[in-house]
Amino acid sequence: MTQDLRQQASELDDFPALTERYQRELLAHCYRMSGSVHEAEDLVQETFLRAWKASAGFQGRSSVRTWLYRIATNVCLTNLEGRPKRPLPAGLGTPDQLAGDALEADHEVAWLEPVPDAAVTVAERDSIRLAFVAALQHLPARQRAVLILRDVLRWSAAETAEAIDTTVAAVNSALQRAHAQLAERGLTEDSVRPELDEQQRDLLDAYVAAFWAKDVDAIVALLKAEAVWEMPPFRGWYRGDRTIGELIDTQCPGGHHDMPMLETRANGQPAFGLYMRTPAGDFEPFHLQVLDVEGTGTAARVRHVGAFFSPELFTAFGLPDRLPVGFEPGDPVPGS
Repeated sequence: MTQDLRQQASELDDFPALTERYQRELLAHCYRMSGSVHEAEDLVQETFLRAWKASAGFQGRSSVRTWLYRIATNVCLTNLEGRPKRPLPAGLGTPDQLAGDALEADHEVAWLEPVPDAAVTVAERDSIRLAFVAALQHLPARQRAVLILRDVLRWSAAETAEAIDTTVAAVNSALQRAHAQLAERGLTEDSVRPELDEQQRDLLDAYVAAFWAKDVDAIVALLKAEAVWEMPPFRGWYRGDRTIGELIDTQCPGGHHDMPMLETRANGQPAFGLYMRTPAGDFEPFHLQVLDVEGTGTAARVRHVGAFFSPELFTAFGLPDRLPVGFEPGDPVPGS
């Protein structure tokens, strides 16, 4: 047995270590495929279960990592059979709405979910940006798999064909169609952006302060003129800083000092859990905002906000399920 095969056999003998080593990057892979952090967690567990059952037949023709990705991809393809895409509201094909339009929640749609940065490896964050993952969901499952394996993981056409049991010609054709669909939507894989500069940090601090004060003029000033606001499970989406300001002013139930925000990270982007004051005076989860900040220095503005009304996401992001009476932004976070 060669040294490489002995090393791979040793990896397979210690499944807890194997799980710990590949858990986070496989979660990112399954998240790109499924668009759901909760589904991705289940898919990763199924991947390791299948790998454990098949470990005796592993012959070392590829690395353990490649073998696990092959299993994970096929687990995802099986899971996605017959399932609808996971969109964001703007992906439904409906026009943007006016701030005064009635809010229409749709709990029948399986909406795209954000993923915590803490759940994936740093190297994976260049390919989980919200806009890119949303674009992936519009591709048929096999095209989605081909694009991820070829463009994100940088596998060869031959490796990809073997992974999903097809031909090189079919892989090349699927990749071409996937690129065409993404180009048609004006969406491509975003690269990792540098860490926030001082002015961008100031922008986010001002954003938190503006929501705490419910200072709509200040919020509007922090948005790009053509900013977009989406808030699953509500079907409507909104374009324009003033439209978004009116939406927050008229449709958001919170008032002055009712909405503290806790910072986190999602999809390689700044994110905040926004809490709402209850009649008892404490604060409960309201929605999780994922922000896309564009520009540097004094030109920095928020160009997109995904506000996800899913309280269970607060648990996934390690955010507390309550903030106490008297809490204010900047106070120590309970349980931290």
